[in-house]
Amino acid sequence: MTNIVNYDSENKFTGRISSFQSMGTVDGPGIRNVVFLQGCPLRCIYCHNPETWGKNGGREITEEELLNKIFRYEKYIKKNGGVTVSGGEPLMQAQFVTSLFKKLKSNDYHTAIDTSGIGNLKEAEELMLYCDLIICDLKFTNNADFKRYCAGNLDTVLEFLHLSEKMRKKLWIRQVIVPGVNDSEEQVKKLKEIACRHSNLEKIELLPFRKLCVDKYKEMGIEFKAENIEECGNDRLRLLQSIVNVK
Repeated sequence: MTNIVNYDSENKFTGRISSFQSMGTVDGPGIRNVVFLQGCPLRCIYCHNPETWGKNGGREITEEELLNKIFRYEKYIKKNGGVTVSGGEPLMQAQFVTSLFKKLKSNDYHTAIDTSGIGNLKEAEELMLYCDLIICDLKFTNNADFKRYCAGNLDTVLEFLHLSEKMRKKLWIRQVIVPGVNDSEEQVKKLKEIACRHSNLEKIELLPFRKLCVDKYKEMGIEFKAENIEECGNDRLRLLQSIVNVK
């Protein structure tokens, strides 16, 4: 069992997490611990986790506490899986994640971030030094839609993707398919064109828009702006996925 011997007691960080998934299977290769951080700069109309938006929400956790929590699952995740930090947005707590990943890499864990690519690029570059896989949600393929539906900037994401290529980090690109918003064949072809510019790309994954989060919004007293949009059908998703598959 891994212990905390590599923990630097003079360089402690604390972070804020929303939740912790012990045995995840969709956020990177193998079975993984998935740490959902608190805080997100975007406001996507289809977001399933509005409880992660506020940077002061969730709960505070020390790096040491989180590492020990992860190490308890070593026999399940270390050999063929690893640890993924998601969000919220992991780049909002890049220094915390960097320090965490340093310790994990010194103990031979596979590390990944699931990110929108929105954040400080200098801090992101430092983080990538200790990251084996980048999973980037390329939400829209033009700035007008990105601003309208996410209140963000596509150019920032493209700079982040360029950085991941420069640092030769394995890259998965994802996109949530929302009917009537980004579900045309033309739009997913544009997604593939942007994604395939990057030599470090391994695959593109399309995810279906779902509305399982409606009750969360009601409980929080927040308008769910995508409530009247139909969910993405499986047949449509399969067709679009066939277009973006990387050969």
